[in-house]
Amino acid sequence: MPKPTLADSLRFAFGTLTALPVTVTRWDREAARGGMLCAPLAGLVVGAGAALTGVALLAMGGGLLLAAVATAAVPAALTRGLHLDGLADTADGLGSGRPAEDALRIMKQSDIGPFGVITLLFVLLAQVAALFQAYETSWARGVLAAVVSATAARLALTLAARTGVPAARPEGLGAAVAGTVPVRGALLVAAGVTIAAAGAGALLGTYDPVRAALAVLAACAGAELLLRHCTRRFGGITGDVFGGLAETAATTALVILSLG
Repeated sequence: MPKPTLADSLRFAFGTLTALPVTVTRWDREAARGGMLCAPLAGLVVGAGAALTGVALLAMGGGLLLAAVATAAVPAALTRGLHLDGLADTADGLGSGRPAEDALRIMKQSDIGPFGVITLLFVLLAQVAALFQAYETSWARGVLAAVVSATAARLALTLAARTGVPAARPEGLGAAVAGTVPVRGALLVAAGVTIAAAGAGALLGTYDPVRAALAVLAACAGAELLLRHCTRRFGGITGDVFGGLAETAATTALVILSLG
């Protein structure tokens, strides 16, 4: 089979990580590698859509809180809530305290448990509060927060798909992408996203480049801590864990960007 093209990689990234009407043309390990390397581009598009919605509401006099809620809601809509669902399932699995096999079975159930509800509540509250504070400073900082957080969320998935991180199940998205991304490639993408975030921050003020870069790095660090914990508890990653990593990274980036 020929190597996947850039178009194949982009289709994999957008087709699996967003709800945009994109057809995945190849579903194999090489396409998964390219797709996960392109994951931050999917985040960039999602973040741009969220920022555009928030700014549009501000322009129409919608108010800061409404703009913050809408900005947090757009990424959920553009993923059909899969990342939030993954976060809730991961929280239920971790919170159960059960052995790996039982915890994975809990995560596959269609209902949501108390740990999932509590986690979703506080994560969404933190996201809305951070976006409100960013918009309160200026609409431009709200845009920066929306775009950087969504991009960092997908960067966390690129890093989680690196070589050496196993899948917890033999099927599903986790198994399809686990270990597909070379470590060097993942680090290069991380460096590129960090530099791009700093460059975007430079358009706003003196300290914003540092704040934006720190937001990306902190998002990756927070997701990495969760990844290692889930790998120890479950024996590897799953699609639900990927969702949890994305939301953890996004929330961490938003909190950092709202400070100062």
